[in-house]
Amino acid sequence: MSNLQLALPGVSLGDSGVEWEWREDADDMSDAKRFEHTTVMRDEVVRALSPRSGGVYVDATLGGGGHTVAVLEAEPRARIVALDRDPVAIAAAEERLAPVADRVHFVRAAFSSVRERLDELGLDRVDGLVADLGVSSPQLDRAERGMSFRREGPIDMRMDPESGETALDLIDRLSDDELADIIYQYGDERRSRSIAHSIKRAFADDELRTTLDLRRAVVRAVGPARVGGVDPATRTFQALRIAVNRELEELDALLAALPGVMAQGGIAVIISFHSLEDRLVKRAFLGSSWAPLTKKPVVASEEECAQNARARSAKLRAARRTPTEGDGP
Repeated sequence: MSNLQLALPGVSLGDSGVEWEWREDADDMSDAKRFEHTTVMRDEVVRALSPRSGGVYVDATLGGGGHTVAVLEAEPRARIVALDRDPVAIAAAEERLAPVADRVHFVRAAFSSVRERLDELGLDRVDGLVADLGVSSPQLDRAERGMSFRREGPIDMRMDPESGETALDLIDRLSDDELADIIYQYGDERRSRSIAHSIKRAFADDELRTTLDLRRAVVRAVGPARVGGVDPATRTFQALRIAVNRELEELDALLAALPGVMAQGGIAVIISFHSLEDRLVKRAFLGSSWAPLTKKPVVASEEECAQNARARSAKLRAARRTPTEGDGP
């Protein structure tokens, strides 16, 4: 099926928890030791993929490497093409997964380019693909990434910190109405008009320099959080992050490419974290190229949610690639 030539030595994966942690007081530690990310729905992904000996699989969102490790533990003779557009994630995973590097090909790229990346490797079709669309813990927790209002940092929000415009650039470029539309569409924020006006006014007054400044601009428009409620800036930060990283456009491109990269009978597994993503995945898997394996999205167990709060909003959908008219032999 493929000509990806990777040796398959019998190397133990060692600690497979893949729970890494950024530590502010450990500048001399390696990337892998400072980086923590708890894998979401690890067992459910493996059960859906059912990896086979000699199969080639794509981990389209490498992140902490947890799903790659899970597939290789389930089937040691499987091979992985691992993609991520975050250079920090790639560097950390290359270090941590060094014992199984002969079975993993690391590619720094957005998953929307999966067809091009497989072509570069001489691969026509693969046996399965997993994409975890959630933002990784290090991306949220590192202040310099600017994705969270809980830590003061630049208003950046890029998954690839070396490419594209920042959230502050986006705010500068958009009009009040355009910014409001993004906050409403991607954040489902009903007060988007007043929030956008407040943000643009803060920018014009040179009062928008950090993530905490951005949160203050939102609070000025909508008031402080109620006791026990969601922070008033949550939806706005989500919307800006989605827009900066073109997350829905990237997902659309991946879903459009999938039928052309998946072998007949191959399985695609996608984990989404909000309704906009899940709706796109559901619609794609109802197409003629797919036989859905999940009538309803699979959700994380109560035990997993208790251990990892970010798993609570995860929804997993899986589908098998079916023969369609125009497929080659």
